[in-house]
Amino acid sequence: MIKVVCSLLGINDETSSPTFSIINEYRSKEGISVFHFDFYRLVKETEAYDMGVEEYFDSGSYCFVEWPEKVESLFPLHYLKIKISKNTATTRIIEYALV
Repeated sequence: MIKVVCSLLGINDETSSPTFSIINEYRSKEGISVFHFDFYRLVKETEAYDMGVEEYFDSGSYCFVEWPEKVESLFPLHYLKIKISKNTATTRIIEYALV
């Protein structure tokens, strides 16, 4: 999903999950920044806080988060939550809510 959204935003960079780096930044030719987080490896929420995640969230740039349940209390007051889950081997359920 992030690859498609980045493409729609005019980002031609290779997009992949930042499992080991925790964060990837992509930038379009027009200067649009996208921050892509993967918090799977975090043990404590304070690790995200220590890396300054709230500054990214408050930057006005797009921020996409994998494993959001690890840092939910650090999210801005309002955000779009998208959950993708398997329905069957070939179909997915996509739920979204403005929080």
